[in-house]
Amino acid sequence: MDVVLQQLRHTYAASGLEARTVLMIDDWQAASGAQILLRGVSGSGKTTLLNILAGLLPPTTGVVRCGGQSLYALPENERDRLRATTIGYIFQMHHLAPTLSALENVEMPLVFGRKLNASARTARARELLDSVGLRDFHRHRPMQLSTGQRLRVAVARALAAQPALVLADEPTAALDAESSHAVMDLLQESCRRAGATLIVASHDPALATRFDHVVDLRNGGLHEG
Repeated sequence: MDVVLQQLRHTYAASGLEARTVLMIDDWQAASGAQILLRGVSGSGKTTLLNILAGLLPPTTGVVRCGGQSLYALPENERDRLRATTIGYIFQMHHLAPTLSALENVEMPLVFGRKLNASARTARARELLDSVGLRDFHRHRPMQLSTGQRLRVAVARALAAQPALVLADEPTAALDAESSHAVMDLLQESCRRAGATLIVASHDPALATRFDHVVDLRNGGLHEG
């Protein structure tokens, strides 16, 4: 899925505080199937940009096109449906459903997508959990998992529906070097096989060598690395 940003601005404003514009992107695009590392210091706006690309945060002004579709021209329910079926998002804080097991969390996008029956959904979720090293943790709830294990569940969930666009916010932050390598291998290989676009936001310098396309978010703008 190709991604196009045009005249994108996002400003945070709160009562009694000076408004702060964190994104000022005139024209930027990612080709379908591209794998992009988005770098930037803490507070530079990386998470804000990913939330906008995921359809979760309307920009103050500007256009976001995903696969030719103007994301924020859609009614909210259609945008939710598009996100459930074509966008996989690995949140920095994971955002797993606390009352569901690891297996049920990974199945969630498949339930919303309504493309597979129950047995096929379960088989897909099991396969993904196994692939991130959680074969023995299918029934564990998030509170019973370590931070790194919760992240791996979030990775499996993001890939479950075979999305056309995968967004990852600091996906290696809570992982040791070996686990980080395994998770990034899974993300990049899965997206490569599916022809999906992958955008990873991170300030981990070890990731730079894994990407041919590196973009720096500085002063609100995107600069090719």
